[in-house]
Amino acid sequence: MGANQLVVLNVYDMYWMNEYTSSIGIGVFHSGIEVYGREFAYGGHPYPFSGIFEISPGNASELGETFKFKEAVVLGSTDFLEDDIEKIVEELGKEYKGNAYHLMHKNCNHFSSALSESCLPKEWLTPAALQTSVSQELQDELEEAEDAVASAAMASTAAGSRPGRHTKL
Repeated sequence: MGANQLVVLNVYDMYWMNEYTSSIGIGVFHSGIEVYGREFAYGGHPYPFSGIFEISPGNASELGETFKFKEAVVLGSTDFLEDDIEKIVEELGKEYKGNAYHLMHKNCNHFSSALSESCLPKEWLTPAALQTSVSQELQDELEEAEDAVASAAMASTAAGSRPGRHTKL
């Protein structure tokens, strides 16, 4: 069993670009995953080997002068040992090669998602689990209400209700 280490998503503002895009409600951000006091991120380069790199957690200056640390989001905790995390990162490096980087389809945020999914128990990655303010009891009530609506719709159809008529005026 591991040491129950926090898994943290670190988000960086690419403020030189966001100066222009924030006024229309969008932004461009870099992200990395922090675990065991190390932050792993992904970036592009022209070579067919891993584009995953490591920086000091939250240290935007290591990314370059156009980055500013925005926030850290605790995603959960992992029981993987540090050696296991290194093996996961090494395996992900086979998919996240530097020359495979694409701004829209394979970027640092895709990597952060893949690494967090590899480190955290799957049940923590469901929408219900991410919304901790919603209790299981409320979720059960919602499902019961959805079932009741579906049953009522089927009963109405079975009773032979006719579709409405349209009259041309």
